[in-house]
Order: sequence, then C-alpha cells, then structure tokens
Amino acid sequence: MEVMTYYRSLLFAYCFLSSFISLVVLTHGAGSIVFDTYGRSLYGFDIFVTTIAPSSTSSSSQTELQLTDGASVNYNGYFPYSPSSLLSLLNHSFSSQANHIDALIYVTERRGYPTIYLDLFPSLSSPSNRRETLELPTRLHFPLLPLLDGRHSVSVKDRPSISGDSLIFVSTHEPSPYPRQSWAAVYSTYLSSGATTRLTPNGIADFSPAVSPSGRWTAVASSGERGWSGEVKELNTDIYLFKTSDGSARTLVIEHGGWPCWADESTVYFHRESSDEWWSVYKASIMIQGDAPVLISIDRITPPGFHAFTPAVSPAAPELIAVATRRASSQFRHIELIDLRDGRNAYVEVTRLTTPNAHHFNPFFSPEAGRIGYHRCRGSRNSGNPPLLLENMKSILPEKFSLLRINGAFPSFSPDGRKIAYVSLPGVYVVNADGSNPIEIYSGNAFGTSWDWKRKGVIYTSLGPQFAQESTEVEIISITLSEDDDKAEPPLVKKLTSGGKNNAFPSPSPDGKWVVFRSGRSGYKNLYIMDSIEGESAGIYQLTEGPWSDTMCNWSPDGEWIAFASDRDNPGSGSFSIYMIHPNGTALRKVVHSGNGGRTNHPWFSPDSASLVFTSDYAGVSAEPISNPHHFQPYGEIFTVKIDGTEIRRLTHDSYEDGTPTWTSSFLKPSDVAESLQSVAFCRFDDCHWLSLQNQINDVLNGTIC
Repeated sequence: MEVMTYYRSLLFAYCFLSSFISLVVLTHGAGSIVFDTYGRSLYGFDIFVTTIAPSSTSSSSQTELQLTDGASVNYNGYFPYSPSSLLSLLNHSFSSQANHIDALIYVTERRGYPTIYLDLFPSLSSPSNRRETLELPTRLHFPLLPLLDGRHSVSVKDRPSISGDSLIFVSTHEPSPYPRQSWAAVYSTYLSSGATTRLTPNGIADFSPAVSPSGRWTAVASSGERGWSGEVKELNTDIYLFKTSDGSARTLVIEHGGWPCWADESTVYFHRESSDEWWSVYKASIMIQGDAPVLISIDRITPPGFHAFTPAVSPAAPELIAVATRRASSQFRHIELIDLRDGRNAYVEVTRLTTPNAHHFNPFFSPEAGRIGYHRCRGSRNSGNPPLLLENMKSILPEKFSLLRINGAFPSFSPDGRKIAYVSLPGVYVVNADGSNPIEIYSGNAFGTSWDWKRKGVIYTSLGPQFAQESTEVEIISITLSEDDDKAEPPLVKKLTSGGKNNAFPSPSPDGKWVVFRSGRSGYKNLYIMDSIEGESAGIYQLTEGPWSDTMCNWSPDGEWIAFASDRDNPGSGSFSIYMIHPNGTALRKVVHSGNGGRTNHPWFSPDSASLVFTSDYAGVSAEPISNPHHFQPYGEIFTVKIDGTEIRRLTHDSYEDGTPTWTSSFLKPSDVAESLQSVAFCRFDDCHWLSLQNQINDVLNGTIC
C-alpha cells in the first residue's frame, strides 16, 4: 500500500509539472503520419485479357496479355463500347484513327489513392499488334476524372463504366451524415464538361454499379436506409435500380444480392451467399412497367459444391457468364466461363491453365464478348520477402503533415525522427526514416512499438501473440540498440513485466521515467504504469479498473494525457471508443465513438498533444469485401480528431484495412523517402479466408448439405 501511495503521489506531481515539460517539446501539429495497410504492398495488380476460344469449350489456345503499366496497382477494368465516341467527347486530336484503337477504363492507385484512368492502344483485333504492342510502353494513358467539388479529391474511385456521354463510378468524396456508415455513392460525370451529379440519395451508400445496355437503368448493391451493421464477409445488401440520368425511380428489386450485371434490359445476374453457405450466381428476370421495375423470377445458376461470384456478362452474348470461382481442386481464385447457350450449362476454365498459381479477380467482357478481362498480381508468389516500402500518400492537409504508408505494422518514430521501428509479425525492425536500410533487431513475435523519449535507442514492445486472452503469456520488453551504428553489437533485451497475463502496448512518459501499458493480470485488460528502466519489479500502479478492456494506450508528448481504446461502454461486444485520462487517474473522458457497435482503435497523439490520429470503421466499408484479397476486417481508415472530440477528419480512402498509425514532428517530404517496390510484385497474399471450402466439404461428406 505504501508503494502504491508513493507512486500515486509521484504521478500527481508529474501531472502538475507537465506544463513545464511541454516547454521542451515541439509546439506545432505538423509532421508526418505513418500507418500500415494489411497486405497492400504485396498486390501489384495489373489488368490482363484473354481471348475466348470460338467454341467456348476449350481454353487450350488462349493467350493472356497484360494491358496496364506493370508499375501501378491497377484493377476493376471496363472496355467501353465505342472508343471513337469516347475520344470525340474528350476532344482528342487523333480521333480519326479511332477505328484502329482500343480503349480500357480502369482504377489505378498512384500516390496511394485510386483514380480512374483511360488507356488507349492499337486494336487487339489485329493479331500482329497483340503481343508486341502490349508488352511495350507505347499506349497512352491519362486520368479520366476532373476535379470533384472544384478541388483534387482524396477518395475511393471504383467500378467505372460508360453510359452515353457520361462516366458512371463510385466515389467516397462526400461524407456520410452518420457515423459508421459508408461514404460510397454512385456518381455520373459528363465527360465533355466534367460536370458531376450524385445519383445515390444522401445518407445512403451504393456499391458495384452496372448500367443496362440501353443506358436507361443502373443497378447497384445497397443496404438502403438500414445501412451497414458491421458485416465483414457478405454485405447485407439488396439490389436497387434507378434511372442513370438522374437517380430517380429508385426501386428495390432483388432482396439479398450484390455485384449486379445486365445481360439485356430484362435480365440481371448477381451473386449471394446461399442458404447452403456456397456463394452462387443467380439470374433475375425483371419487367419495367412505366418507371417501375418489377421482379418476375429468380433462378440459381451455379450449383453447390464450389463458390462462384462477381459475375460479368455482355449483351453481345447474354448466355455467356464470366465468374470468379473457388474450387476444391485449387487453392486459388480463378476465372471461368459458364456457357448456357442451347441448354449446355458448360463450365470453361479461363485462367487456371495459363496462370494456375495466382488469384484472379472481377472479370469483365469486351463489347463483342470475344475477350475476358480481369486483374491479378503481375509477379510471383515465390519472389521472396519484399523490402520495406514507404509509400507517399496524398495528404488532405499537406501544409500540416505528410502521410505515408509503411509495409510493416505498429510503426513508431525515434524522438529525433531519424529512425522508424515496426514489426513484421514475427520480427521487430528498425529502418531509416527515408525507408532505407531495414535491420531486424529482434526475431520473436512482437507487436506495438514505442521509443523512449530520453534514453537513446531504447524501444519498447510486447513479446507474444497478438489478439489473445487476458491470461495469455505476453510480456513487455525493452530493446536497447548499440549507440555506435558502425558496430554490429546485438541489442540488449530486458523483460520489464513478469507472470505473463497479456502485458502489451507499452508507451513511455515524455520524461522517460514511466511506461503505461495494458495487462490482463486482474482478469480484465486494464491500464497500469510502471518504472521504465526496472519495470514492475520497482513497483506498479493500476491506472484503470473495471470488467472491460482498456488497451492500445499512448502517452501525450506534453505528459498530461494518456489516450486508449476501451470497450467499457459495452464490455465484450468488440465495440471500442477512444478515451483519455490523466496519468494520476483523474478526468476520464470519451473522445470519439463510431456509432453503435463501432470500432475506434490505436490512438496516437500529435506532436503538440492537441489531436489524435486513430483507425476506425467510422466511414463503414467502401466496396464489397469479396471483390478484394483477404482482410481480417474490410474496413479501417485513418482519421484525426481534436482531443476535445471535434474536427474529425478522414485521411485515407480505400477498401483495405488501414491501421496502427503514428505521428511524428518530423516532416517527411516525398523527396525524403526512398521508395522501393514500385515495379516489383511479390503476390504473397491470401484470398478471403472465409471462402475456405473445408467447412462446406465436411458438411457434404456428413450429409448435412445435399
């Protein structure tokens, strides 16, 4: 008890003197924010095309051609029906040659954010042009979208298509009026003028738009007014139809469905997870009565026994359906063709024979239905481990901070801004702030990193498994690097906690005397403070107490506050809010919450202690999860907020899982970063784990599914 009283009195004094400590730290909110995106640096997507064999019964003669640049991340392509009309809309000078030109519209990520590009290249219909043209950088490519809202927009751009004179696409550039709801909406941009119209009603999110052959109707996947409720596998969406011209006559036509595509004006194909747990493709027959679409019937096209999803069809061949599949015969996602002509119901392999050991995503047809496009990683899964990547992102406030993505989790900067520590699960690494010279300093599985403010080269981390129960053995360790960079001396590792009990997420005080961390030693995950050098053997003070989880703590640079994530509003629910508390245990308050069931995690203070950066599902999801590689959760964007809970700003826009941000006072300009991995793709990512076939196969073998 005397030890506890002593530590409590020290912490009261520390809090009182924090205003003096703040005089020695930087007093501006500028600097750099660095975060991790799960798997993103491994994708290396390019768009490929293959010609459909005339009989549609064999793929033995098919040749795969790469259409995009081999350097950016390129996906979700679309072949416009009339390149010549498109060129005339864009007032392009060589429209007289348009009959010999093919066009591709697609999503490309450059500077970390998606935008929509148009590529022009010699016609694929000429056999002499196919291979040599597409393997050389002779095509023209340029962005297709103008400024949105009169400014350069940092937002998701997705699922582009052409309707008459307009580009139809998804964007997240307008915020939802509600927390934890998607910003994804469908827009129409008139190409000759750049005028953009929102087709999705305010407060509603739409995904995966598809325009009917006549251009009159657009089909979308949408949760409507009920919104997103936290789904991580199949979104709880229905299929709505509305007029492409202005979004009017919006009608719910198909309950439970996603990823619609049109075969003709009265036939829509879509996917859903069936009651037998197989993802399957369905056919909906509809009728338009005046301005009211009416559902006539729904038929299941693909049977149980394999997953089929993200269908595509061309009005030129309405009984040929391209789908992505997962079958027991392959661990990879492949593209297949379903031939329904004359009652055949034949399945034709498209990609397995050409690139068997790669995942293939989101097929689409050429206008004449003679080619199938899709995207896949351009590299090999056997290319080894990639070097560190620091990728410059487009900052919404470039005058205040730069924004970078790192290929490593839980990054943190040294106090002088010259080094970054991060983890690779397993392994703890230190790299120069420009992304060069990564060095492994600890080989064990560790998570969470933070640097001591006073002792040079001291890094704190958590040794053990992440996402574990309260009683799991996880310990806080300090790693002291050699003061001489030229000497290859091994780091000094010291264990600061004992007894396991899930001790994690250490964060030191700015005077270097204390470390706050979370521990499950009471049976619940609460916050504790201990000596930074000797650890808990010199005494320990419990900062928070209760039957909930307080975790992911960070000590402010001015010493006054400790921010943390907590589920205390609904313990055990998985819903976390961000709280702050003084180091002496007073003035607990909530900073930000992401709606009912929402998650706000991994808070980190700005250099002036006036703001927090964090990751959250505050903006819901931005795409159907099945259209992407595996993510443990298909949401998680980076936000900032003032410590009084005001001025929530979204920094990242993508359909991936962004997390574990950190904020340093050092301002890293794009020229400061030695980026790597720009033209190399390592492709070592997984397909969606929940597409595993084992559970369904076991059910079939046990007779529970016929």
